[in-house]
Amino acid sequence: MPSLDQDHVLHLFRRTGALLDGHFRLSSGLHSNGYLQSALVLADPVHAGQLGAALADCARDFGVELVLSPALGGLIIGHEVARALGVHAIFAERQDGRMTLRRGFTIASGTRVLVVEDVVTTGVSTRETMAVVDAAGGRTVGAASIIDRSGGRADLGAAYVALARIDLPTWDEAACPLCASGVPVTKPGSRPTRAAAS
Repeated sequence: MPSLDQDHVLHLFRRTGALLDGHFRLSSGLHSNGYLQSALVLADPVHAGQLGAALADCARDFGVELVLSPALGGLIIGHEVARALGVHAIFAERQDGRMTLRRGFTIASGTRVLVVEDVVTTGVSTRETMAVVDAAGGRTVGAASIIDRSGGRADLGAAYVALARIDLPTWDEAACPLCASGVPVTKPGSRPTRAAAS
């Protein structure tokens, strides 16, 4: 299957209602006028498979031996990328506020790992997931996401590929112009607000 271009990816998000406009509190605690609800796109196995295959094509030269995703947002796309690459997919999850491997998942020393997310905003959860790889003795060969909503500004400290890059502004709550205008805020994310997130 040919790689999906950015316009096609964003069209899928808009068509499925996964690219939202409004006033949102992100899982990072930052506010934004745009929100990407990837679960709505990935609910369709055809879309998930297309996006996973395209993302796998972007990362094929990394020599990936294992895909690791942070729960919950990276689970489906991580699985689809792994399927396309012909490797296993596992996930990390939070326990006592720290990203960790559970459920019997392990990473053998020296394993070449690709960290896969749905959306990267600040890159914090991606770096936390990379730290899980390091702690297990694996080697992070790169990171990948469907969307880079930082407009290319996220610093992951590793090779990084994304199918689409968009620049949705984010603000601290105290500096949010939407708050200042009295626009009600919505928190549509999948985990409790923390000081830092993806």
